[in-house]
Amino acid sequence: MKIDKKWIFLICTLVYGSILHAQSGNLDYYLKQGLENSPLLKDYRNQMSANLVDSEKIKAIYKPQINANSTNSYAPVINGWGYDEAITNGKNINAVLGFTQTLVSKKTLQTQFESVNLLNKGLDNTSKISEQDLKRTITAQYITTYGDEEQVNFLKETYQLLKEEDEVLKKLTRSNVYRQTDYLIFLVTLQQQELATAQADIQLQNDFATLNYICGTNDTSVLQLEKPALITENTPSAENSVFFTQYAIDSLSLINQKAVVDMNYRPKINLFGDVGYNSTLLVTPYKNIGYSFGVSLNIPIYDGGQRKLDYRKLAIAEETRTQYKDFFRRQYDQQLAQLQQQLHATQNMIEQINHQIKYANGLIKANTKLLATGDAKIADLVIAINNYLTARNLLTQNKVSSLLIVNQMNYWNH
Repeated sequence: MKIDKKWIFLICTLVYGSILHAQSGNLDYYLKQGLENSPLLKDYRNQMSANLVDSEKIKAIYKPQINANSTNSYAPVINGWGYDEAITNGKNINAVLGFTQTLVSKKTLQTQFESVNLLNKGLDNTSKISEQDLKRTITAQYITTYGDEEQVNFLKETYQLLKEEDEVLKKLTRSNVYRQTDYLIFLVTLQQQELATAQADIQLQNDFATLNYICGTNDTSVLQLEKPALITENTPSAENSVFFTQYAIDSLSLINQKAVVDMNYRPKINLFGDVGYNSTLLVTPYKNIGYSFGVSLNIPIYDGGQRKLDYRKLAIAEETRTQYKDFFRRQYDQQLAQLQQQLHATQNMIEQINHQIKYANGLIKANTKLLATGDAKIADLVIAINNYLTARNLLTQNKVSSLLIVNQMNYWNH
């Protein structure tokens, strides 16, 4: 049997459309996209890699430094006019290979390596906080978009029910069971519901575009979002939170800076030497190939008390660090307590709204049945519908608020 091409096209279109409609996105997908595409997180990783290069550079600095140098000069004396040859030797040819070697203790090296290590620890912790910020932002936008989607689905469902009721009321109005003006009241409600649905759909598309923008994706499609599976995570001790880790790193950094100050007041020993040709070309120039070597020693004795001043600056920095840490600790505890209180109040509100929706829905059904027999007023049905819509809107808002609070609590729980 030969199948018409247009039927094949129609079947393919329906199958593709059903697949496209079935596509869904979840929170983990958007979080993964956002973290992978974030240039800020990549920047932190690159900075840490660059610091590891600096660590290798420290090793290189204390290896023998070898340089080739050549200085050649000629100071002519013409008719007795010119530079004093006792100073210039007339001419000078210099070509040597020189080296220097700084002798450094293992403790000095460890101090410098620790500076780089603490810098990387700070960057790593800052990266984790930035990752938390990004996760919170993406999750909040996902929750908002999911709430928009729930709202659109509810409004479309309600609009369809009102359309069905509209057909019934039209017939009753034509049969003079209800007045034309009463029917118009219902019709206005139906049109308002249609406009509200269109407006909610526009808001959904805008928030979806914002979600994709935050995650750094070019996808413009609107998917069916899964409900975010957010639970309140256990709150770690304050000292184990990434927000407090930075204060610990800062404390170690100040200790390390004190060690750097002390390092600057240790004796410094340098070895140096050269080998090559150095001659004035005046006496046996062919014998002026040679070498030299030596040792330099630098012992700090007095610098006007700069060491004590550096200690004082570090003590002030430590006092500032402690004050910030104590203040943030109070804010941290207060923030979590406040969020817990808000979550409890929102959950209680959701229970109350669910009861109100149950009664409002029952009232709509009762009025619908009575309208079919002409024993109820259309105005009463409209009031019941508006009460139901208001309650459902409040329910969606509070569900979104509840998820946002959990998201905020989980932000502080890392």
